[in-house]
Amino acid sequence: MPPLAPLAEDVSADVVVIGGGFTGCSAALHLAQQGAKTVLLEAEDIGHGGSGRNVGLVNAGLWLQPNTVLERLGQDYGQRVISLLGQAPDLVFDLIARHQIQCEAVRQGTLHCAPNRGGEADLRQRVAQWQALSAPVRLLDREETHRLTGSPLYRCALLDPRAGTIQPLAYVRGLATAALNAGARLFIHSPVTAWQSLGNAWQIESGRGRVRTDWIVVATGAYTLGLQPKIRAQQIHLPYFNFATEPLPEPARAVVLPGKQGIWDTRTVLRSFRLDRDGRLIVGSVGSLAGRHQRVHHAWARRLLQRAFPMLGRVEFPYAWDGMIDMTADQVPHLHRFAPRIIAINGYNGRGIGPGTLFGRELARYAAGIISEQELPLPFTDPQSVASRGVRETFYRLGSLAVHWAG
Repeated sequence: MPPLAPLAEDVSADVVVIGGGFTGCSAALHLAQQGAKTVLLEAEDIGHGGSGRNVGLVNAGLWLQPNTVLERLGQDYGQRVISLLGQAPDLVFDLIARHQIQCEAVRQGTLHCAPNRGGEADLRQRVAQWQALSAPVRLLDREETHRLTGSPLYRCALLDPRAGTIQPLAYVRGLATAALNAGARLFIHSPVTAWQSLGNAWQIESGRGRVRTDWIVVATGAYTLGLQPKIRAQQIHLPYFNFATEPLPEPARAVVLPGKQGIWDTRTVLRSFRLDRDGRLIVGSVGSLAGRHQRVHHAWARRLLQRAFPMLGRVEFPYAWDGMIDMTADQVPHLHRFAPRIIAINGYNGRGIGPGTLFGRELARYAAGIISEQELPLPFTDPQSVASRGVRETFYRLGSLAVHWAG
């Protein structure tokens, strides 16, 4: 990133974007390109939240099967979301090319892999539903799956050629740099502490500065601070970690993910793999690396690689990181309006890159007056608190720990 500083003065804007992740940086970029005077405020650094801790799989659609999206959002919004998010990888890779973002972009598709019969049944349903929508997905048999993954663990896989992989932190910082180049002003270490109505405008306070603005777009996801407790109340935080190996030797790279597809599986406590530009194998799963948890997950990841890619032998993980995914009870994103011209979105449920980039663009178009409320991908809804949220979060954290300890 170019050097950025905290907000330390009084400024004005047409739109203030809160949050420097995929959604916020995409919104700031598209607003600035439309001529809006744009200010972005980030409490930490660009990409500090889930965007910089992401696995790096640029997938199409939501986590849910298309028919389930239709059931939960209704025909109109469901079809709109399915269509738009089916094209989300196009938007991501187009922005990467247009702004020359150096983020290790590889568009060779992704593989959703089934390790058992239940997973295979799920993938067959997904393939049938996507193909009914004319999506270019196909189901690979065991032999072809083995060839493209290099692993004997999977019965079959769904290959989606619309998808690909990126280095997510580099991508979100590339979006931020593009927003700067388009004229947006970005401030880091600038948590929003208050906002108040000025009649036809809003005043935002952050540290030693204030911003007078017409619009506020809240794009803070799982890293929402205390200003909007209603957002946090409807989120179920799911921890996810990644370990990275040293660069694999050349003979291993010819076998492990030879086509450079990123993969993840159908398990409840799922696993993910991708290779980076230098040949490091990145393995991820549900869980937190806090305290002694890291030791359990580390041992599990080593055992997994010995089973999944036995040709690697014993591996070390010199790199490790984790972060939070914001889940919703119905597993679809939610769009909120807290006051006139204060809007927010959250709940990508583990699909941050494509949806974050696309919804950032759509919120920018709405705030700029290019599209109407009726043309938004989602309806505005009121946040609904999740019952027993803390219990669920503890279950996910400790449940994944137990699975990895025993697995």
